[in-house]
Amino acid sequence: MPSMVNRKSQIISERAFTIVELLTVIAIIAILAAILLPTLGAAKVQAQKKQAQLQIRDLATQIQNYDSAYSRMPVSTAAQSAAMQAGNGGMFTYGGLLPTTANGVTWPAAPLPANLNYFPSNNEVIAILMDVTNTTVTAVNQNHQKNPQQTMFLNAKSSNWDPSQAGTPQGGVGNDLVYRDPWGNPYIITMNLNADNQCLDPFYRLQAVSGTGSATGINGLINSTDPGGAGNNFAFHGNVMVWSAGPDGKVDPNSGANSGVNKDNILSWQ
Repeated sequence: MPSMVNRKSQIISERAFTIVELLTVIAIIAILAAILLPTLGAAKVQAQKKQAQLQIRDLATQIQNYDSAYSRMPVSTAAQSAAMQAGNGGMFTYGGLLPTTANGVTWPAAPLPANLNYFPSNNEVIAILMDVTNTTVTAVNQNHQKNPQQTMFLNAKSSNWDPSQAGTPQGGVGNDLVYRDPWGNPYIITMNLNADNQCLDPFYRLQAVSGTGSATGINGLINSTDPGGAGNNFAFHGNVMVWSAGPDGKVDPNSGANSGVNKDNILSWQ
């Protein structure tokens, strides 16, 4: 009659997985993970795109609400003065330097052209809209001078990201007051400060980006200066344009708005 010890060993042996069975289970799990991970990743990107669309539309709306309240745009006195100089068309853009398809090359090209009204940070606008005052980051709204009613136009989530620390920028408003999209890139904001409802963003005004061979450009932009669409004058009928470089964080000034790295950009006028 077998001993109790031998019987117990036999039961354990019968219940245990063999190495082949364990490897089979692991292989199945790996296959399922390989199938599911891309789907989960795509779903995450779609959620981020939706979040960026909502933030962009809200930002554009709150800029217009500020304009309605104060009869002026939320910009610094220096930006207003620069935009109104001869030949500048009343335009001013806030944003950042974005990588292009070429390694080490950014848009706008650094150093910035002297005639480009471009401030490589949108923190002035955010400080005014969120009524942030008496900060070392920007003095634009010191003592509420640009928002005397102390209205909180923009209620954007803080990322608490500190640019002085190492790491990837986070979406939201950082400690530097820069408003970034879900992929960590600054939102680009162009405003027409002469209120003629013709806004020309320095990127999307380009014929190479928005041109179609006619006055009607991509995404509804119009070149009112030439029926054939010649020249870099594709404008949005309105006073505010806000956009993001999308998930890849890149732009290409030599490619159409709906192609290449520009295809995933997210636009307030789209």
